[in-house]
Amino acid sequence: MSLPKRDGVHGRYYLIHKPDTDPEVLEQADQCIQDVLDGTAKENHSGYPVVVRNQNGTPFLPSQLLERYLSKLPLKGFPYADAVAFCDALRRLAGWKEIDHTLGQYIEHQVQERYFEVGEKEDYFSAYPPCTVWPELRPEDVDEDLLRFACYVAVCYTVYGASYDSLTTEHILGLVSQLRPDMVKQLKTSGSGKLPTDIQQRKTEHFTVSANDAFATIRITARDSTEECYGEILDYLCAVLEREEFPRSYSVEFRGKEKLYLPIPGLPKKGVNQLFACAVQYPSLHPIMERYARLAMREFEWYQNLADEACAMPGTFAVFALGLEGEPWVPLVCDYLDLCDDEHSSLQEKFIHTFFKKYGFTAQTMPVLVHGVQSMQGMKPAKEFRTLIANEESLNALLEVKRHLEDYLPEENCQDKRSQDFLWQDVLWGIWGQAAQNGGGKVIKAAPAELREQYQKIFQ
Repeated sequence: MSLPKRDGVHGRYYLIHKPDTDPEVLEQADQCIQDVLDGTAKENHSGYPVVVRNQNGTPFLPSQLLERYLSKLPLKGFPYADAVAFCDALRRLAGWKEIDHTLGQYIEHQVQERYFEVGEKEDYFSAYPPCTVWPELRPEDVDEDLLRFACYVAVCYTVYGASYDSLTTEHILGLVSQLRPDMVKQLKTSGSGKLPTDIQQRKTEHFTVSANDAFATIRITARDSTEECYGEILDYLCAVLEREEFPRSYSVEFRGKEKLYLPIPGLPKKGVNQLFACAVQYPSLHPIMERYARLAMREFEWYQNLADEACAMPGTFAVFALGLEGEPWVPLVCDYLDLCDDEHSSLQEKFIHTFFKKYGFTAQTMPVLVHGVQSMQGMKPAKEFRTLIANEESLNALLEVKRHLEDYLPEENCQDKRSQDFLWQDVLWGIWGQAAQNGGGKVIKAAPAELREQYQKIFQ
């Protein structure tokens, strides 16, 4: 086999979208497509971009392999099952982000543009333009399995994409619903059909629940307020999140008779808050609450039914509930804070305020503060903090943090003096706010005489 020189970036792969692509290269690409289906292709994430290699080691871009595969499929009598099998295999091999744009473009060209008249966006903020069915479109011109494939792509955007990809899901399903409303109705009722029936719906003497992967929702109704009830619900939630096909951003809608919420001022009084406030009353359920939290916590994923100003990563309310139980749960809280999106998430500030008002600043609790100030931009202190810190034990604990700042920074810059200084300033601001500026002069001046030396060491 004598192939031409690779023409991809840095000679990392072959391009196959050009009209004059060497026939032997195309033959290798087709072999790679078959190897993806057979499970013998290999991916390589070691450099950029990601490539997929056939058994001969010939590398290609996943998106171009998908584009070539889809271009050969008939639009009448669309082979739905085969297309889904290939897309699933390629996704598992290379990752969703390597193929999502290509799939979106395919639906745009083969469904939206063929079946719909596309209008102008209403404004700059609209994600998609309005689409209306072509008046002259005949029912027999619409391929049902192509629409089923569109639904498959729509669900993938919710299951494997980022939280904002739900807009693409809504758009594609909106198109399909204009042509086959029954198809979308079935999705709303049963989801994609990939979840086992006992996950889709479950009913016991203690609760009823349903999960829909297409719309990323879990709806729970508790029949009673017993330990057994909450234990079964938590078991179920863990079982759902262990399913790869269930979205990582989702809604938990909970209804229960016990109207109890976490004692954190300003936290949204939603059902998911109620659920974990009730469950945390039973110490025997704490381990499974942690299991749920660790399954749920994913950076850049969100509970979908919370307002933007109260956006929260899945697992948030379980972590907050356990965190208020004290020292044993500090490691979980810190792991959670490390995953928070510091540009968009600030709900953790309300938890941190309540946590320190309850437990004070000690050697055991201080990591929560340090991880907390790194979890958001400009964490504001509670007004009680400067009083809570004003004792020898707390000040010593803070000085110990100062001596070991490298332990709280990523390995690549843990020894960087500037990074340590920035972190220390954030910690001081998190306790004293604006008074921590200018060397903390106002704080030192107001400090009790017997503690002033410690304050000076903190701010020097």
